Amino acid sequence: MEAIVIPPFVALAVRPRQGVWEYVRVNVYELSVEQLTVSEYLRFKEELVDGPSSSDLFRLELDFEPFNANVPRPSRSSSIGNGVQFLNRHLSSVMFRNKDCLEPLLDFLRVHKYKGHPLMLNDRIQSISRLQSQLSKAEDHISKLPEETPFSEFEYSIQGMGFEKGWGDTAGRVLEMMYLLSDILQAPDPSSLEKFLGMVPMVFNVVILSPHGYFGQANVLGLPDTGGQVVYILDQVRALETEMLLRIKRQGLDITPRILIVTRLIPDAKGTTCNQRLERVSGTEHTHILRVPFRSDKGILRKWISRFDVWPYLENYAQDAASEIIGELQGVPDFIIGNYSDGNLVASLMAHRMGVTQCTIAHALEKTKYPDSDIYWKDFDNKYHFSCQFTADLIAMNNADFIITSTYQEIAGTKNTVGQYESHGAFTLPGLYRVVHGIDVFDPKFNIVSPGADMTIYFPFTEKAKRLTALHGSIEEMLYSPEQTDEHVGTLSDKSKPILFSMARLDKVKNISGLVEMYGKNTKLRELVNLVIIAGNIDVSKSKDREEISEIEKMHNLMKTYKLEGQFRWITAQTNRARNGELYRYIADTKGAFAQPAFYEAFGLTVVEAMTCGLPTFATLHGGPAEIIEHGVSGFHIDPYHPEQAGNVMAEFFERCKEDPNHWNRVSDAGLQRIYERYTWKIYSERLMTLAGVYGFWKYVSKLERRETRRYLEMFYILKFRDLVKTVPLSEDE
Repeated sequence: MEAIVIPPFVALAVRPRQGVWEYVRVNVYELSVEQLTVSEYLRFKEELVDGPSSSDLFRLELDFEPFNANVPRPSRSSSIGNGVQFLNRHLSSVMFRNKDCLEPLLDFLRVHKYKGHPLMLNDRIQSISRLQSQLSKAEDHISKLPEETPFSEFEYSIQGMGFEKGWGDTAGRVLEMMYLLSDILQAPDPSSLEKFLGMVPMVFNVVILSPHGYFGQANVLGLPDTGGQVVYILDQVRALETEMLLRIKRQGLDITPRILIVTRLIPDAKGTTCNQRLERVSGTEHTHILRVPFRSDKGILRKWISRFDVWPYLENYAQDAASEIIGELQGVPDFIIGNYSDGNLVASLMAHRMGVTQCTIAHALEKTKYPDSDIYWKDFDNKYHFSCQFTADLIAMNNADFIITSTYQEIAGTKNTVGQYESHGAFTLPGLYRVVHGIDVFDPKFNIVSPGADMTIYFPFTEKAKRLTALHGSIEEMLYSPEQTDEHVGTLSDKSKPILFSMARLDKVKNISGLVEMYGKNTKLRELVNLVIIAGNIDVSKSKDREEISEIEKMHNLMKTYKLEGQFRWITAQTNRARNGELYRYIADTKGAFAQPAFYEAFGLTVVEAMTCGLPTFATLHGGPAEIIEHGVSGFHIDPYHPEQAGNVMAEFFERCKEDPNHWNRVSDAGLQRIYERYTWKIYSERLMTLAGVYGFWKYVSKLERRETRRYLEMFYILKFRDLVKTVPLSEDE
């Protein structure tokens, strides 16, 4: 996968399979081969930057492997990302072999309380044998009742046996849960254990952290650092609240859940609600956005700052946000979810202090987006501060109780590409530290839980009764109006042609300018379709984002170079999701397609949105879309590093559709089928709640507080991360 050439040596990083690495060095003069340790390989690699004199034997090395030596883990690459299944097999196996291991399960059920009131069990049950005998009595009593008998009608009788609320709202549900527990106590099996833990009432208050960007419900999409993550979280919390309410009802509890999305309060909110402290999320009853400002010794920061510049503010932010959360919830949350590097670091600081189960969601780890950003970190650091970000990522992923990814590739890549998390297994930041064992992708904390699209907004173009036809006039004007404005440039002279459409942030990784260049060079594709792009700003003066300014200038140059007038329309970022949903469907009406040309895409929410609307989709094979789409069946993979080939794949599709109109329908239908099977928020929220239960249990019964790891992380944070943060200048309000 990698070769380091420093004559007379060639050092090789060999990857026999995903997640497994070996290191060797060849002396090309003597034709001799020696095996290297990770540390030796990284030291040799550092010579590329520091020269031969860099062999400092006492450079700081990070090694988390000794702390995880006793943590069970799978060995097959195919098991990566199925952590909860492995844990359940392991736990049930241990319980089956050693009945003493059932005692922690009893303790776990007995500690469950809500605001001081016991749930599940009371003090009448003090031993496993007592639990088994009382379960038998309760089962006998409840089995004589009709299934729909409300819990309140037999609550008093089973309370005397040692059972409290939380087993179910009806006799049928209580009985189901008691049977599950009886089975686990007699002969534990993985599926019974997972199902039972998923039903135990544990999670009532959830905090979701996402500090950077403009986090709001309207007029924010397309603003700097504000895109798919905001959409993901808003859709996530709506589905999560629905699932929590359903579970609480089925558990027979009268508890109101709370979800807080904790983000940054931005006083200069640019017409958004980002300067409001508390905002209820539409479509929910118990979910709010709680905004807390960035604060330093200079006071509160008023303006937006890039996600790459937030590091000096996060420690204060974690403390301020924790106080606000405790005040809002009247206590600590049950579950904390971090998002992206900044949110995950803040989640780690909070979860560590509060003793709360922590879930990490990276969305995108920047290290794989920018090749060689580790070894040549000094070249990137003034602009991106990757030394801070990579350090924060290591802290968060090792502190988390479990990690959610949208795809397998996020964790362990493909046969030919390294996964985002896998790239953090071993690397070096020359002059700072070496990571000998950073994260193990075989760790059972990894779980693949894929999101979906909001199906009230994104639904098939064939569902005519639900279509937002009132928006068609404004959509037609946006696409076809000959007038050149601040909102759109370029014209489409032939309205009969299908539209090839893309929508993303305007930055280098999203590669929108690469799609425009590919289109400009492909004569056949230009004959067959028009190209419509929705991305960023059109006017350089309206952007403050460094990358976006560069991409805006490139886009204007491409329009002139390839004479795209009449075939190309460039529209500024659109924040109205309802209209965007109808836009996908409108483009489907033209028998068009969606293109996602990113150099790397962790998941690809726009891919799911487009497919949910029935739009055939071409998407990058680097990252999540390669798993979402089955090439040639439910869509097409394209390689942004080979734009000519990608253009030909698109041209061939549209040419075939011209000859056989049913071909377009077949791909559209297959895309929809793929979504319904795997990518819905209902599936996601059910899985997330079950994971929270299993990992809460695992953390308790295995005593995996990981005290040693956390002490190690504390030292690393205080001695290294704080110093790195001091190199990031505080932003000035203009």
